[in-house]
Amino acid sequence: DARLERILKRLPLGSGFVFRHYHLPPAERRQRFNALLRLCRSRKITVVLSDTAHKARCWRADGAYGPGASLATAHSLRELRRIGRAQAVLLSPVHATRSHAGAKPLGPVRFLLLARWCRVPVIALGGMTGKRAKSLPVHGWAAIDGLTSL
Repeated sequence: DARLERILKRLPLGSGFVFRHYHLPPAERRQRFNALLRLCRSRKITVVLSDTAHKARCWRADGAYGPGASLATAHSLRELRRIGRAQAVLLSPVHATRSHAGAKPLGPVRFLLLARWCRVPVIALGGMTGKRAKSLPVHGWAAIDGLTSL
């Protein structure tokens, strides 16, 4: 979080940002969200709130992340079948990742097979970097640690 503003200022046009910040008390979470929302709006970055669709609308986010939201997460074919009305899905982990240490990665081949099956845009997540993303013909890619060098 300490480098978040710097990273957001360096994201390319058309990027998106998922705001989680579960660790903050509710009032601080809202205050932090508002500050980052202003920065993202000035940079034309899509902002997705990790919370209910109702709260995302109230907070003026562009979408919601989580079960039943506009942006879903899946790790298997079974989970892809349950994404409901999501407009896009984060499919992970493509590669080994520090944030999910010990989780078995899908690997590029299985990831692509699942992505081709999916009926909504797929965003690659898990051990992703710009270089790795170039080898995956999908809608986009997302990262946590992969952005820290920006």
